[in-house]
Amino acid sequence: MAPHPVIQAIIDFSAGAAGGTACVLSGQPFDTAKVKMQTFPTMYRGFIHCFISTFRQVGLRGLYKGTTPALIANIAENAVLFLSYGLCQDAVRFMSRMDKGADLSDLQKASAGSLASIFSSMAICPTELVKCRLQAMHEMEASGKVARGQKSTVWTVVKTVLKTDGPLGFYQGLMSTFMRELPGYFCFFGAYEWCRSTFARHMGTSKDGIGILPLMFSGGFAGGCLWLVVYPIDCIKSRIQVYSLAGRQEGFIKTFMGVIRTEGFTALYSGLTPTMVRTFPANGALFLAYEFSRKLMMDAAGA
Repeated sequence: MAPHPVIQAIIDFSAGAAGGTACVLSGQPFDTAKVKMQTFPTMYRGFIHCFISTFRQVGLRGLYKGTTPALIANIAENAVLFLSYGLCQDAVRFMSRMDKGADLSDLQKASAGSLASIFSSMAICPTELVKCRLQAMHEMEASGKVARGQKSTVWTVVKTVLKTDGPLGFYQGLMSTFMRELPGYFCFFGAYEWCRSTFARHMGTSKDGIGILPLMFSGGFAGGCLWLVVYPIDCIKSRIQVYSLAGRQEGFIKTFMGVIRTEGFTALYSGLTPTMVRTFPANGALFLAYEFSRKLMMDAAGA
């Protein structure tokens, strides 16, 4: 028997939060390298150079710079995403004139995931802006875009945004976030469900019975598909959010065209290597934590 809709919403929200926590703790150093390479592609020769340079300059804590807002961002995003994902599946069933609780196809689940990303974008944009600025603060100072010696903490970044741009300043890069999330999460959930279906078919079991390793591989594969599709958009989003620290930044189209003119198309893929290295353990951990915590809570609720 399905639990009460409110109980179901709480379960989806909590499981999403657990998944977001696992995702950050397993992949933060790679995400830091990604943001640094996206915003200052000429400063590093590659992922290993960026990783080693950061470690030498500011130590291990430099690779975990922005972990607090990253945790807040991922917990908020995934909690809202998976809560919305459940509700959007009901919306897809309604639009498809299906019975409540009926199984959806992988394509229908991908559509529900894309729709859910509209809500998660609103949750992640402010915290991701703070995270990106913290991660790239050293490079902003080294390039002369901001004065050296500024105290760099979550609170100082938040105060700076409020002082210079007001509350709406936290939503710089929101349009880029929408443009990234809508196609990205269609691919993300579509690839995840397709991969699980493929494992289940070959193993002669249900999706829920494929085991830990196939489940983690499905999550990593889903993350890889997401980033390959939306990476250039994410690169522009990072630049808008980081460079706006030094003054008003151009919008998505002007920033995009500026990068193409001055740095070439390949600059849009700066930092792709650490992203792809990160995606399998991080997204594997995300779905493992989500699926298992959700199952535990559903069992506890008698569903």
